[in-house]
Amino acid sequence: MISLKDYISERAVTIGQYMVEHRSTVRSAAKKFGVSKSTVHKDISERLVKINPSLAHEAKKLLDINKAERHIRGGIATKNKYKANAV
Repeated sequence: MISLKDYISERAVTIGQYMVEHRSTVRSAAKKFGVSKSTVHKDISERLVKINPSLAHEAKKLLDINKAERHIRGGIATKNKYKANAV
């Protein structure tokens, strides 16, 4: 039987690998793994650093890129929303 601590560690590594491989956002990773955005963020920014520092570094770079680009994605989503409703 797998302990809770082992499950959390495995989840953190799996989520980190998924995010790096798919260049995923926190929101999409949370949806994929059935956990909250807060859980994904904590797994990447706190737990993964202790388990696999090199993977954590790659995932952290991705989080920083996503954070820098999120206002652009939000603007595009709003534009598309109003464009669809204008018809």
